[in-house]
Amino acid sequence: MLTASEHRQLQRQFHLNGMHKAGDVVLGGLFQAHFFSVFPDLSFTSEPQQPTCHGFDVLGFRRAQTMAFAIDEINRNSNLLPNVTLGYSLYDNCANLGIGFSAALYLVSGQEEQFILDETCVGTPPVLGIVGESSSTRSIAVSSVLGLYRVPMVSYFATCSCLSDRQKFPSFFRTIPSDAFQVRAMIQILKHFSWTWAGLLVSDDDYGLHAARSFQSDLAQSGEGCLAYLEVLPWSNDEAELRRIVDVMRKSTARVVIVFADERNMINLMEEVVRQNVTGLQWMASEALTTATVLQTPRLMPYLAGTLGIAIRRGEIPGLREFFLQTHPDQHHNNSYGNSMVNQFWEYTFQCRFTPPTAGVDAGAALCTGQEDLENVETEFLDISNLRPEYNVYKAVYALAYALDDMQRCEPGRGPFSGHSCGNLKGSKPWQLLYYLEKVNFTTPFGDQVSFDENGDALPIYDIMNWLWLPDGRIKIQNVGDVKRTGFKREELTIDEDKIFWNFESRKPPQSVCSESCPPGTRMARKKGQPVCCFDCIPCSEGKISNETDSLDCSSCLEDFWPSPQRDRCVPKKTEFLSYNEPLGICLTATSLLGTCICAVVLSIFIYHRGTPIVRANNSELSFQILLSLQLCFLCSLLFIGRPRRWTCQLRHAAFGISFVLCVSCILVKTMVVLAVFKASKPGGGASLKWFGVLQQRGTVMVLTSIQAAICTTWLVSASPSPHKNTQYHNDKIVYECAVGSTVGFAVLLGYIGSLAILSVLIAFISRNLPDSFNEAKLITFSMLIFCAVWVAFVPAYISSPGKYADAVEVFAILASSYGLLVALFGPKCYIILLRPERNTKKAIMGRGIES
Repeated sequence: MLTASEHRQLQRQFHLNGMHKAGDVVLGGLFQAHFFSVFPDLSFTSEPQQPTCHGFDVLGFRRAQTMAFAIDEINRNSNLLPNVTLGYSLYDNCANLGIGFSAALYLVSGQEEQFILDETCVGTPPVLGIVGESSSTRSIAVSSVLGLYRVPMVSYFATCSCLSDRQKFPSFFRTIPSDAFQVRAMIQILKHFSWTWAGLLVSDDDYGLHAARSFQSDLAQSGEGCLAYLEVLPWSNDEAELRRIVDVMRKSTARVVIVFADERNMINLMEEVVRQNVTGLQWMASEALTTATVLQTPRLMPYLAGTLGIAIRRGEIPGLREFFLQTHPDQHHNNSYGNSMVNQFWEYTFQCRFTPPTAGVDAGAALCTGQEDLENVETEFLDISNLRPEYNVYKAVYALAYALDDMQRCEPGRGPFSGHSCGNLKGSKPWQLLYYLEKVNFTTPFGDQVSFDENGDALPIYDIMNWLWLPDGRIKIQNVGDVKRTGFKREELTIDEDKIFWNFESRKPPQSVCSESCPPGTRMARKKGQPVCCFDCIPCSEGKISNETDSLDCSSCLEDFWPSPQRDRCVPKKTEFLSYNEPLGICLTATSLLGTCICAVVLSIFIYHRGTPIVRANNSELSFQILLSLQLCFLCSLLFIGRPRRWTCQLRHAAFGISFVLCVSCILVKTMVVLAVFKASKPGGGASLKWFGVLQQRGTVMVLTSIQAAICTTWLVSASPSPHKNTQYHNDKIVYECAVGSTVGFAVLLGYIGSLAILSVLIAFISRNLPDSFNEAKLITFSMLIFCAVWVAFVPAYISSPGKYADAVEVFAILASSYGLLVALFGPKCYIILLRPERNTKKAIMGRGIES
């Protein structure tokens, strides 16, 4: 066991540039106040010398002073940490991982050359929390060690998404959004301007490489675009590699270039861009580059003007400039490393030196008095118009302060720790501060809410900046929008396009696509071996459409629709049926009505001349029935014209079949009567007439017609014809037709008519040479031959005719056969009745007393 008197000696004292202020509770800070560091040769033959830092970074020093201001403001606030004075220990990491790591260990392990352990071997660490680091790589290294001891570290500038891993970095917090959000914000901008083809340049460090992986993954998941190339920028001025990268950019069809790197990488790259004169690119910069003034020069503006960039949220900190003006060097300790940072700033700003001068200052320069006036010199230090990283430093300090305040306000016996105990500020453990830091939630004077999620990330919000090149040559970075996370963890982009300066002749956003969008009516077909953004546009195949831009597939239209000529929408199919409005339908209708009228006229003539021999010959009643049935035949053809309905489909064939059977059966009976009369005129043939009296004739007609009626009834009951939309004939048309329902029924109907017709032809043919001068059998034979010829020709014509033409063929057959029967049977009789009345006598009909 060590006793209270036992001492331990530090192995080595680190000489670090820093700033310090005593307090009851001390917060640490790690800032980059120099750009470069030089390490001596490590021969290990003597004690290694301390590294030296060069190239003073005014902006880094301004961030350190912002932390000092925030602590001073907190100490003056009686409502926050009352009766507690905050102090600080701020160190310069000189942009070097080793120096930054040493400074972090120095902060958490103690600064005295000798330290005494108490009897319990437990001591309070010099700092309870650290604000820093300024880069992802150094934050990863430092936080991985601090996390082992649960020392909270709040970064203001480290954006690597890897730092959100709570298993590896349990005590890491940040007030700057993660690269994961920055990447998604970039993708939102790409989507907004329809840029689907872009190049990506990243730095060769944790910041760039993690951003590249995240960008590739998120871009692929979003489906919003593809990377034309991905190049890693070298840290050194490797001219061959830079030449190759710029050559890739020049040859690529991608007009948008996204950069995740800092100004040191970009300076070397832009030198090569200028040398090759690569213009016409739209640059998109990450937050590390957007506000980098070193790139905003007249020489680079022809190439970089119009750059869109993601920038850390700008804030306003009242009283900060006045605090900066109070900065003065520590002349009493100007040789010590303890408070050397202000002295170095002073030497750099006024180009003077203290005794002895710090590294990088001309030994022959004038001596600094410490009374120089900052307002009389032009320096970025006093420019508070664009506070971005500084605002994050301000929020980080306040987050630690509010966590300490919550710890101080804990009521004994109601605390969150074991036994409901509370933490003690002067004897608290870093992990106790972690508990309160995770629950911090406050609003800055600028109106921004600050809290941390389960990964230690603050509520993300970025400003969108545009590099404006004014006509007078001045360069201005203007805010054109912002992107923030909504309550549903989605990115919400707001952008004012009218304010954006585009560095192109058109003054409009460029197009950056691998392939032009496929218009409606086409589909995308990926090019083999290329990213998904590179494709050909293939017209949709027949019968399919695409009504969206960049459609992956074409879809079929519904049954009653057909693609438009452009195949970008479905339009109702044209309907086709034998209409009353079209010329063919009009002609057939007129012909049908004409035939009906002619039948009516002939019937009227026959009724008027019913007492004449030619009308009375061979049963005038049958002649009247034939004329009536022919009228029905003419009229039934009208059922085949017009849009098919269920009742018309059922009625058309039934009416047609029954009408024609009635007509043909009357003709058949009439033919049989002619033959029977001739046989009865011969000796011993009178008995044949008793079978063909008027009642027998009527009965025969009724029986023959009833058979057809039975056929039709059976057909309609078993398989009724119905309207049918046929799309087989034409893809772009709907042919309305009547489906016969049963082909057998239709065939039986036609077959029955045909059998009666053939029978009539045969009997009439036998009776054709009877001795009467006016032998009606000859007319019947001729009419039935016409009838049979028409219907024999109908069958193949009907089968081969599509759509409405099948109905037209059937109507034509009905009309042709009806006209044939009408003209052949009644034409000669009407001729005699009207024009040759002298032949309308019994003697003339019997062939006696008439001269030819």
